[in-house]
Amino acid sequence: MAENADLLARRMKAVPRGVSTAAPVFAARAENATIWDVEGNEYIDFAGGIAVLNTGHRHPKVIEAVRAQLDAVTHAAFQVTAYAPYIELAERLNVLAPIAGAAKTILFTTGAEAVENAVKIARAATGRSAVISFSGGFHGRTQLTMALTGKVVPYKQQFGPAAADVYHAPFPIDRYGIDVETSLNVLAHVLRADVEPSRVAAFVLEPVQGEGGFHMAPPALMNALRKLCDQHGIMLIADEVQTGFGRTGKLFAMEHYQAKADLITMAKSLAGGFPLSGITGRAEIMDLVEPGGLGGTYGGSPIGCAAALAVLDVISQENLLERSNALGARAKARIEEMARRNDLAPIDAVRGPGSMIAFDLVAGRGSKEPVGAAAKRVTTKALERGLILLSCGVFGETIRLLYPLTIPEAQFEAGLSKLEEALVV
Repeated sequence: MAENADLLARRMKAVPRGVSTAAPVFAARAENATIWDVEGNEYIDFAGGIAVLNTGHRHPKVIEAVRAQLDAVTHAAFQVTAYAPYIELAERLNVLAPIAGAAKTILFTTGAEAVENAVKIARAATGRSAVISFSGGFHGRTQLTMALTGKVVPYKQQFGPAAADVYHAPFPIDRYGIDVETSLNVLAHVLRADVEPSRVAAFVLEPVQGEGGFHMAPPALMNALRKLCDQHGIMLIADEVQTGFGRTGKLFAMEHYQAKADLITMAKSLAGGFPLSGITGRAEIMDLVEPGGLGGTYGGSPIGCAAALAVLDVISQENLLERSNALGARAKARIEEMARRNDLAPIDAVRGPGSMIAFDLVAGRGSKEPVGAAAKRVTTKALERGLILLSCGVFGETIRLLYPLTIPEAQFEAGLSKLEEALVV
């Protein structure tokens, strides 16, 4: 039987250190919210493959749909011969996504690929090149999405000049002294000092920042961006790669806002663990790219499409939007109780819509000073107790909860108890 230590040594020899691994254990089997490593140790999964498994590991309906597709077509390349699951999934997303008016959908493989192609569509639609994103946002590791990402370490360091014509405004986070007014004032400065509005193709932002610490964009910011877009002919791109498919208590996080995006990118939990991403956008915008300008060999694979259709069924049939809100409310209540205890690490800013829940580790009770090292200690102690947990945040100070929305009740409570144990000082 392989052991974690042996596999870790082999991993260090065979795989470059540029791709990091949060937990030094190796998964051998998984089911719903449970992972078993190669040594037979059992873990409650509060990471979900980084928000990929809203419907849990290997949901029976997803696996059934994939097996059926395996017996039919596994690959054809949509650009060569199309296939029905791609069309059916596009039709469903066109109805479900909060886009004003008629919509169309194109499918890809990764979240970064979706974001990069959304920018391409916006540039084609507007005839402009400039793009503005926000500090703390994460949009990918490709050359363009790395430029859009609003954090240097570890995503931009060592890689030289970023893609041109990308600008940043501060994302409003009150605890760090940036409110909506400040953010918009700086954005206005960017539009005066760096790039005129008539050259901007798109604003790109996450409705709730993922790697940036689960901070939700205030409605006032979203409304102001929509107004600027309408005034200057700019596209609004909502990056819903991490927020989509029930994580925030809505199918899409943009449903929390009155403002509508022109283009929505999606990936992660779209296909229940299979590689699939997409863009749903206003039909008149999506059709402005000439044939052949978009696509990819594996984009919208038959297997991924079959999985995604099953995921949409599961979300509806198992009432996962309602469960997302219910579980999130319970998680926040438990964590707020923990925040009042003197024997636990100091906690602040319990937050998040639906089940996109997070909190910060700080220097002391009543303090706002972030302590990234404390968050790292908590995730390490949680793993020792059988809970897989991730940190994030501007300073690495944030603990985020990404349990499957299908997690059994007893296991959910057990996971919160293990979190509590990991916070003991």
